[in-house]
Amino acid sequence: MTYRHFKHEGWLYALAFVLAIALRFIQLGAMPLTDAEAAPALQALHIAQGLKPALSPHPLYILFTSVLFFLYGGGTDFLARFFPALIGSLLVFVPLFFADRIKPRPSLILAFFIALDPGLVSLSRQAASPILAVTFLLFAWGFFAQKRASLAGFFAALALLSGPSLWAGILGLAITWAILKGLNSRRPLQPASETPDLQPSTFNYQPSTISLVATLLTIGTLFFIVPNGLSAALASIPAYIKAWLTDSDVPASRLFFSLLIYQPLGFLLAVIAIIRGWRTGSRRIIPLSIWFLVSLLLAIFVPSRQVSDLAWALIPLWAMAALELTRNVDVFIEERNEVAGVIFLTAFIWTFTWLDFSGLVWLPANSQEYVMRFWLLIGSLFLLIMSLLLVAAGWSIRIARIGGIWGLALAFGVLGFGGALGTAGLRGMSHPELWWPANIPAHADLLESTVSDISEWGLGDDHAAPVMIVGLDSSALEWALREHQVFVVDASRLDISSAPYFVVTPFQDNPALSSAYRGQDFIWRQTPLWNVSLMQDWIRWVALRDMPQTGETIILWARDDLFIDSVPPQQ
Repeated sequence: MTYRHFKHEGWLYALAFVLAIALRFIQLGAMPLTDAEAAPALQALHIAQGLKPALSPHPLYILFTSVLFFLYGGGTDFLARFFPALIGSLLVFVPLFFADRIKPRPSLILAFFIALDPGLVSLSRQAASPILAVTFLLFAWGFFAQKRASLAGFFAALALLSGPSLWAGILGLAITWAILKGLNSRRPLQPASETPDLQPSTFNYQPSTISLVATLLTIGTLFFIVPNGLSAALASIPAYIKAWLTDSDVPASRLFFSLLIYQPLGFLLAVIAIIRGWRTGSRRIIPLSIWFLVSLLLAIFVPSRQVSDLAWALIPLWAMAALELTRNVDVFIEERNEVAGVIFLTAFIWTFTWLDFSGLVWLPANSQEYVMRFWLLIGSLFLLIMSLLLVAAGWSIRIARIGGIWGLALAFGVLGFGGALGTAGLRGMSHPELWWPANIPAHADLLESTVSDISEWGLGDDHAAPVMIVGLDSSALEWALREHQVFVVDASRLDISSAPYFVVTPFQDNPALSSAYRGQDFIWRQTPLWNVSLMQDWIRWVALRDMPQTGETIILWARDDLFIDSVPPQQ
């Protein structure tokens, strides 16, 4: 099935790609790597250095990043996140593959939604994140839909090398397919003449299989340099199974809350689309809604749930939102003034509502002014609903619907874009986001610069002094000190008689080190207090992204004779 292109379509997709690149690459290396990011990044660095480390189940990320490290001559935070940021930016071209199904205009809108989505932006800025599996599986599906067998096999192989999150996506699509099969056996969603021509008999599996195997053998082993890349790919299966056996401290309600805060526009439009689609039997909305609900339920019910598990639900969510928004694009000439007035009224009332909500954070919860502002908030929402009902009664339901949706689209779009800036880390680490990985090292750069400066003072080379890490299991700490020779030992095996230049320990009194070393404490793994926060804390976070945080403290011990003012021993 072919579709008709519209004017400047290519340039508009290019603009979406530029926006995606900007949000994903600006200050990409500003935030330190967490333990989950640093572990595969260290493996990539070791491969670049000619070592043969055991690989975690993210072989594609590790192998491609090792090439970047090798070409650069070392590892940086920016390069450690470069590959996910690039692949996450390419995700905006996925709607092109399905433009014949959801039509060109919704496909283009979906591309912009993908470029600006806060969750997808955050995942694209994280090392070894689910964004690789999401992008490559959708590319494989797209080329399969276009009957491009070799490319479908190539991207399917890349998806198989992308990590455990791939299996959540495959499971969600498989369940969706089974449900649709059951629904179609009872009541077909569309006439046979409109069914997309995607029967298995029309797809040539031989070249796709050859391409898949060849890609796995070459890319999966980095052209046979790292043969254990294939075993790491197979390890993603037990890693995903383990996710169903491991508990998490993230409640299911937080995933729903995240959708409301970060994707308010998508959630609103998707709900409207689902109601309309099931009422009219839409052949586009019903499959997307099932895919969205299945992906959402899988993210909620997996015991080790994280907010990042919502990644698979975001694609159908925004696809439904794009389809619904497209229905409200065409405005008759005689309606334009009225629609513009409704848009302005809706955006104005919502802006007033948001300002009133933001004012709640500065007031005591039990004060009279707080109660008055709260009821003013409820009243403004009621005023918005009544205004749209009066417009529908006085002018037309169509004008109220189009004006109300576009007014809320402007207001919620601003909130969503602000969320994207936040999840991109452009506000700084002091404003935590739900989409960020846990336990971000707060003083990683300060710790590394302190070690380098003292090493320069004492030995004349800022990387000459080795560092001993005692009683700490932190890949992020090893990554921060990667320019130095690092030894990791248990607390019981610390040998002070060997007189190491630097020792990093947990925050505790250590008389053996205090006599011959000088110590400085650093805040290490910093975590927002999501689970113990009160309602007032959440209101403040929604308005200002301000949330109480707790941090693990560590101590850097430097041998006394490394300092300029140290007294040399008497002869």
